[in-house]
Amino acid sequence: MSLEWIMSACIGVGLAACCGFRIFVPLLIASAATKFGFIGTMAGFEWLGTWPALFGLLVATVAEVGAYYIPWLDNVLDTIATPTSIIAGTILSTSFLHIDNPVLHWGLGLILGGSSAGIVQAGTSLLRLGSSATTGGLANPVVASGENIASIVLSIFSILLPLITAVVIGLLLLFIMSQLAAKRKIWFSRAPKQAGSPITQIPRSNNGRS
Repeated sequence: MSLEWIMSACIGVGLAACCGFRIFVPLLIASAATKFGFIGTMAGFEWLGTWPALFGLLVATVAEVGAYYIPWLDNVLDTIATPTSIIAGTILSTSFLHIDNPVLHWGLGLILGGSSAGIVQAGTSLLRLGSSATTGGLANPVVASGENIASIVLSIFSILLPLITAVVIGLLLLFIMSQLAAKRKIWFSRAPKQAGSPITQIPRSNNGRS
């Protein structure tokens, strides 16, 4: 396994994971980096570095970033962001994986890129739900700003410092999975308690009998 293959895989997976923060930001940065020759894609993905793709992704990015600052719309977007981020993550990771076998190529793209994007998206959704529940949505713009910054910075670092960024993202994924597992344990531990709660019985009347 060559260093070039590892670097390309780290770039693809790093950009894919950033789709969990914002779907179009990593695509836009990857498109710009491809267009200006900083990175190269696999054959068949040259469209990513074209002017139409760059302008289209720019418009989509502005719309997506702005929408997350609109109250209630941010939570609605989270419902469709998870499957969309998995698709975007799969496309990005597959774009940079140097594998000739099409089945293995797309399979690894889904496993490495799609799953990374989905895990990050699940973590951000959980954070937004917690913010909405505890602050009534007042802190959601702060959460949105943090996600924007994380998506931009990590996407750029994925291209400039792919190995280091891959380690950082790996640690982030482990942290998110641990938090999701802890939440799942809490939810499932509450269910048996609620199911086994005692039923209050209404005392019967003796109808005057002793």
